[in-house]
Amino acid sequence: MFRDRHHAGRQLAHLLAARLDREDVVVLALPRGGVPVGFEIAEALDAPFDVFLVRKLGVPGFEELAMGAIASGGVRVLNDAVVDQYGVTPAAFAGVLEREQAELQRRERVYRGEHPEVPVQGRTVVLVDDGLATGATMRAAITALRRQRPKAIVVAVPVAAAGVYRALCGEVDEVVCLAVPERFVGVGEWYVDFEQTSDSDVRALLAQARRQHAADDAGDASGEAVVKVVRRHALPLGAPEDLRPLLDRIGDAGIVLLGEATHGSREFYRLRADITRHLIVERGFALVAIEADWPDARRVDRYVRGFGTDADADAALAGFRRFPAWMWRNTEVRDFVTWLRACNDDITEPAARVGFYGLDLYSLHASIAAVLDYLGRTDPDAARRARHRYACFDRFGGDLHGYDHAVGLGLTASCEREAVAQLVDLYRHAMHDDEGDEERFDAEQNARLVRSAEAYYRHMLRSGVEAWNLRDRHMLETLEALIERRTRHGRPAKVVVWAHNSHLGDARATALHELGELNLGQLVRERYGAHAVAVGFTTYTGRVTAATDWETPARTRQIRPALRGSYEALLHATGLGRFQLRLDEPALTDVLRRPRLERAIGVIYRPETERESHYFRACLPRQFDWLLHVDETEAVIPFDRDAGRDEDEPAGTSPSGL
Repeated sequence: MFRDRHHAGRQLAHLLAARLDREDVVVLALPRGGVPVGFEIAEALDAPFDVFLVRKLGVPGFEELAMGAIASGGVRVLNDAVVDQYGVTPAAFAGVLEREQAELQRRERVYRGEHPEVPVQGRTVVLVDDGLATGATMRAAITALRRQRPKAIVVAVPVAAAGVYRALCGEVDEVVCLAVPERFVGVGEWYVDFEQTSDSDVRALLAQARRQHAADDAGDASGEAVVKVVRRHALPLGAPEDLRPLLDRIGDAGIVLLGEATHGSREFYRLRADITRHLIVERGFALVAIEADWPDARRVDRYVRGFGTDADADAALAGFRRFPAWMWRNTEVRDFVTWLRACNDDITEPAARVGFYGLDLYSLHASIAAVLDYLGRTDPDAARRARHRYACFDRFGGDLHGYDHAVGLGLTASCEREAVAQLVDLYRHAMHDDEGDEERFDAEQNARLVRSAEAYYRHMLRSGVEAWNLRDRHMLETLEALIERRTRHGRPAKVVVWAHNSHLGDARATALHELGELNLGQLVRERYGAHAVAVGFTTYTGRVTAATDWETPARTRQIRPALRGSYEALLHATGLGRFQLRLDEPALTDVLRRPRLERAIGVIYRPETERESHYFRACLPRQFDWLLHVDETEAVIPFDRDAGRDEDEPAGTSPSGL
């Protein structure tokens, strides 16, 4: 089931990217329904995009049966056997031809205007529609397309009737299809939103695709001029004093967002730690908030503020057991946590010590356990109510990924009411929260996490955008709770955030915003304005600790050199290696404001589908205030023995020190 045609196109693009790693690809969509699907594929493959205008010539009285087809460029194909079999007279044929020719010409005027067709001779053509019921129009398109002598024809559709799929496999070079049901009712049954694509929708998507390719071509032509400007304004990044310009830019800001281009590059962790040390020691920052779950980070917080029972940083980080543990159980984080404990040990007043907190929401079960543990010790009656409410989740066990399916299909009621009721109950019966009531605040944060996680998992598969937005709104809510609590008690509430670029760079400056995505960086800017500073990180190549799929072991993997047309490739072209950019510098803003590709590697790295899996378009000066570029990075080193070993290294051969 696909949310809409754009969602289906992105799913198809993932498969096609692995199959079509070449530069001769052209994507042609059958209007109108195939256009949103094809647009997403062309965007992912970085390929030219156009419509293929073909009109099936249906037998009068049996219109689904094709007796021929016409296409742009004067292409006409006729099946004489069908004409003869059904006794189509010359007059009847002429009537059908005239009607379809008029519609073809109308669509050419409406869709293309003065723009020429994308040439296909000698190229690999991906022919796209939103689904195949009878396959008649697609067959007509294939027949007409062959007249233009492409090198290969690949049919790509989200869903097709089994018989049609099997027949087409023998007619083209390849058929890529996500679903091939034996029992096929109709294409629309496979979409949540199957609203008709309008002519204006088609024109808008074609115009957007043309603008992007025109911008890429212009960027290639003027690239050297841009590189010269970047090189002229680049600031060094190597010696400790090189961070001084960034600290001056931060000034009196109370929120600093420190990103990362990957979740597994050592230099990004090290630079964030160095910047954070300066902010704590010199600027009075007292909160470190990271892209991790509240309970796991809370254990580290207790250690660094001298309240926990863990003997050292290694033990304090042991709470990070859930995938991807290496994000925080690594040597760079251990060194920072060790330093933070020593820093806090010099602060005699416990309430003034620097805290370490998690903003994310994946720890639903751990947070439930934390709420129940707190209530069990402080209010047995409230604990019984909480156990009754949270028992709603028991029927799903640990498989919260199935929660969305079950609720979405109406197989079971959601646990939304119970999660919200428990949070309200904690608020309603809250004792006066004086500065020492850490446990009450901790329980409320865990209850808030359960409420947010329930909503996140309920939307995860049906609406990835809404699930993402819920997650980042929860991050803001947690961040504001930390700031509010510390401010209420008269303490400095300056906070530094460690998270991925995709969370901290303003989403409004990216193509993802057009799909409805927001993020923490956008929300913070909207709420705090110039009081917040966002710092992005980029890399061109190197090595990274990452997994190949969710819940699979982490490996040290080679990062492919960045794609042509990306910000990373442009920064690499400076030849500077490591440097910084103040992105509000007018000359830099001017040359970098054209949207380009930008890479994002999370806990999963799929180089075989690099363009589709890891790139999006962004405007860097609108996304961040400052940029740190490390051209070649090294992989972060996890604690766990097997996590982080080289891809080709057999298990059990990693050095024991890892």
